[in-house]
Amino acid sequence: MKNIKLNSTNQLNKTVLAKCPVTHTLDVMGGRWKPILLWELSNGSRRYGELKKALPAITEKVLIEKLKELEADGLVKRIALPVVPPHVTYELTKEGASLQPILLAMATWGKRQLLHEMEVG
Repeated sequence: MKNIKLNSTNQLNKTVLAKCPVTHTLDVMGGRWKPILLWELSNGSRRYGELKKALPAITEKVLIEKLKELEADGLVKRIALPVVPPHVTYELTKEGASLQPILLAMATWGKRQLLHEMEVG
């Protein structure tokens, strides 16, 4: 087992960054797939298969993992109906829906940057 040097720069940075609200937001909703899943769910509840179809490049393992993480963070609610075949839908919680203005701002900024990059070169 590796010993952790408590006064290392990395450990000190973790302490400082843990108190940063922007870092916390990025930890909860950041990464490659979480923002896209939140964006997909911003239009209403979706079944697992619909999410998989909307994101063909995501593996099933990663999709399940990211949905579980978003659920654990209280941003997504999983609704499983006791029927055969299983019927599972996902929807944003109130807390998850509160991220919609942030996602919209990110989308607006991204579109503007992509247009600028196309114009430049």
